[in-house]
Amino acid sequence: YVPPQVRKAQEILDDKKREELGRLKKMVNGLINRLSEPNLSSISGQMEELYMANSRKDMNETLTDVLMNACVTPVAMPTRLLMEHVFLVSILHHNVGIEVGAHFLEAVVKKFDEVCKSDAEGKECENLLALIAHLYNFHVVHCLLIFDILKKLVSIFTGKEIELILFLLKNVGFSLRKDDALALKELITEAQRKANTAEKKLQDQTRVRFMLETMLALKNNDMRKIPGYDPEPVEKLRKLQRTLVHSSSGKETQLRVSLESLLSADQVGRWWIVGSSWSGAPMINDANSKTQQKVHIGKMSSKIMELARKQRMNTDIRRSIFCVLMTCEDFLDAFEKLIR
Repeated sequence: YVPPQVRKAQEILDDKKREELGRLKKMVNGLINRLSEPNLSSISGQMEELYMANSRKDMNETLTDVLMNACVTPVAMPTRLLMEHVFLVSILHHNVGIEVGAHFLEAVVKKFDEVCKSDAEGKECENLLALIAHLYNFHVVHCLLIFDILKKLVSIFTGKEIELILFLLKNVGFSLRKDDALALKELITEAQRKANTAEKKLQDQTRVRFMLETMLALKNNDMRKIPGYDPEPVEKLRKLQRTLVHSSSGKETQLRVSLESLLSADQVGRWWIVGSSWSGAPMINDANSKTQQKVHIGKMSSKIMELARKQRMNTDIRRSIFCVLMTCEDFLDAFEKLIR
């Protein structure tokens, strides 16, 4: 039982909150509508001020909502426009905190999974995939997620999936090759095997052939073979990103999270966000969660790992701390990495 006077106070509070959120959404919407390459710097600054003035939760939800409404439409969005929207998220992700990028990424990936399963006719799938690709281009997310999505698409391998694989490879193929050439090689082998077995079923043979040729061009680092490939706009924005990001964190703030972890975040919690409270069921006897909760450190040399083993650093967290201390440039670098 809630007494009438308490009930009334609660209703007034709710109305006040709704009004505040409405006002915040209007402000964010106004900034997003004016977003373009020349004023990216000033708009990201104003967004940071809004983050300082309002609660992170409200800002994350409002920003994600506004961006999703702007970018996820049934018609194909211009590449430059999508890039500018994701660029803004990447600046806030590096300057405000990784929960900004994490919140947006989770919303995009869940929506992508939902749209892919629904067999929608529009271009929402491509738009969502472009958002994920640019989140990778601007160092918000690690290549692990991109490879997970590609593996999933290769495993289904119908006409629609082939289009999406081509779309993704055209956007981020050469970056994937640079980050993890071995995983890309394995993916190409798997795609070739799948193409051979599914040859009879697929009507559009030329598309499959074109996809395999694109993959081969990536493998051989041959940019001329990929029609319409233009790395210049991304490179231009990456240069701008280096001037706008306050900390020298670079790739350290990349979210190394898998597709499975993002899709099951509501059930198993969000280990990739520091301080993200988890009030769900205890995760005892869950083999998957044990693997997900590993502390991910960058690729350390086998020499350092061998030293860590000799010093009896027998848990992931101890190894991480040891590797950070042994490989950091100076005390500031060590401090930043340890805090992270």
